Amino acid sequence: MQINVTGHHVEVTPALRAYVTEKMQRICRHFDHVISINVILKVDNHQQQAEGTVNAAGKPLFAQETDSDMYAAIDGLSDKLDRQVRRFKDRVRSHHASRANRAASMN
Repeated sequence: MQINVTGHHVEVTPALRAYVTEKMQRICRHFDHVISINVILKVDNHQQQAEGTVNAAGKPLFAQETDSDMYAAIDGLSDKLDRQVRRFKDRVRSHHASRANRAASMN
């Protein structure tokens, strides 16, 4: 899995990069088919904003979070993306499970 961290109007320090990487690793623990994660950190009108796109099994999942603190924005972003990935995983699982149940009921 590849994690890209970029900054707009903010310098991405090694501490910020490490924090984002640590938070995004949690997403990979819940779903094995995550291909890449792109995170953009922005500062706009004294508001810290974090945007993220997760490419999971070919489907892009997007979220963004705004806060007065960059670390809080990253926390909120990781929570939102984690929730989306878990819902996507449940949909994929339930879809395949229902197909197996239909095949078993036909016999």
